[in-house]
Amino acid sequence: MSTWDDLAAHQASVGQRALAQLFENENRAAEFSARAEGILFDYSKTNIDATARALLIRLAEEAGVARRRDAMFAGAKINETEDRAVLHTALRDLNAKVTVDGADVMPAVREVHARMSAFARDVREGRFAGQGGAITDVVNIGIGGSDLGPAMGAQALAPYADGPRTHFVSNVDPAHIHDVLAPLDPATTLVIVASKTFTTQETMANAAAARDWMAAGVTDPAAQFAAVSTAEDKTAAFGIAPQRVFGFADWVGGRYSMWGPVGLSLMIAIGPERFDDFLAGGRAMDNHFRTAAFVDNLPVLLALVGVWHNQICGYATRAVLPYDQHLARLPAYLQQLEMESNGKRVAMDGTTLPMNSGPVVWGEPGTNGQHAFYQLIHQGTRVVPCEFLLAREGHEPELAPMHRLLAANCLAQSEALMRGRSLDEARAAMARKGLRGDELERQARHRVFPGNRPSTTLLYPRLTPFTLGQIIALYEHRVFVEGVILGINSFDQWGVELGKELAATLVPMLEEGADADTKDASTRMLIDYLRG
Repeated sequence: MSTWDDLAAHQASVGQRALAQLFENENRAAEFSARAEGILFDYSKTNIDATARALLIRLAEEAGVARRRDAMFAGAKINETEDRAVLHTALRDLNAKVTVDGADVMPAVREVHARMSAFARDVREGRFAGQGGAITDVVNIGIGGSDLGPAMGAQALAPYADGPRTHFVSNVDPAHIHDVLAPLDPATTLVIVASKTFTTQETMANAAAARDWMAAGVTDPAAQFAAVSTAEDKTAAFGIAPQRVFGFADWVGGRYSMWGPVGLSLMIAIGPERFDDFLAGGRAMDNHFRTAAFVDNLPVLLALVGVWHNQICGYATRAVLPYDQHLARLPAYLQQLEMESNGKRVAMDGTTLPMNSGPVVWGEPGTNGQHAFYQLIHQGTRVVPCEFLLAREGHEPELAPMHRLLAANCLAQSEALMRGRSLDEARAAMARKGLRGDELERQARHRVFPGNRPSTTLLYPRLTPFTLGQIIALYEHRVFVEGVILGINSFDQWGVELGKELAATLVPMLEEGADADTKDASTRMLIDYLRG
């Protein structure tokens, strides 16, 4: 039997076990949790026991997680379908020496980082100004990783933002850029266009709209544009001076790119020093990932819990539930990170996967979700593993009692998911309300909670730039470990290509009188409707 088979057999033998039963071991919480640099990861409220954990670790060892991890950090081309290294980690370890094809890539990384820092200081301190004075607003135009990362980071680190206000435009729906730009003054706005190739359809459409908006208010609109791109010919054609163009290599994937030039808007908002603290947090998690034994390794354990729930237990979704309003965009960020990375159907050698790949990732901040979808999580027919995140303290000491209420809700949800409420307990509660007979029975059944619904909890001291760096690097490495175990390439994204190609052919067909005969009947009908 394979380790996969052993895991499936073990899960079948313990699948009906009550999670609360596991806590008859008074050391359960300590034995099934791990810590690193102030972060506590608790996975004791899952059905993973010592046998399951040992098998999961054996699975990771057999898959070569350690070897693949070391190859990634060394600059090996582990993105095999695109023949690229995977070195977003190098962006946060500026003192490292990393070679790709025999060349040290770090001097270029340090040079771009230094230029970013200098430009951010110039903007923040007024040396780089708009044609109406100091920059008051920064608009980041991108999509996917060029938007989700810095947008999530800017909201997460809002308590540290003492620079210009930041805004983000991603959707090609004209309502998005219209609504973002409408209240701004073009004379004091900086626009950053983030597109590695400077050809991304949605981004360039929004960039052109922003330039037209800027031109209505200033004489030289391109003077208030910067670019995150490697296509210097195209940025020059757009009118952006080379000193305001910040490029990064092809070994940085979009969804892993906020550590470098894609994070420019975040750096301007919080300042280069705090941005460096963010990098330091990521670097600390990198060091932990590289050195800790698997049984104590947070990214490995988080990944093994994910594999247990998805591939072994068959739970198709995963809810990310930050009890931290500043992390409101984290579930959306992780949707892309995890689903674009591990939403694959073939292994590295091109053969069809023998199992499901990554889960559907979704979520919202607590406590809002409690009054929305938690009903399904608690009493629905499908099991949804939950991942709670919570800070020990917030940024509003004057409102500490509210933070305690927030924390109490978070802990209560994980306890309720685990314990549930039995039919006998529900009957007793209805009897105390004075119900009797059939009505008591009917009402009691509506109040049964199955329980045995697994969850993990990630606690951290406070959401600082350093802590955010730890959390994002933790999830990056979790995705990597899951991908290695599944035998897939987590660093390409061919699934986004076909729709983009078809969209390019459909744009001219939406013009009045254009020929759409090559399309299917459904698409032709929809085109006819949209033409009016």
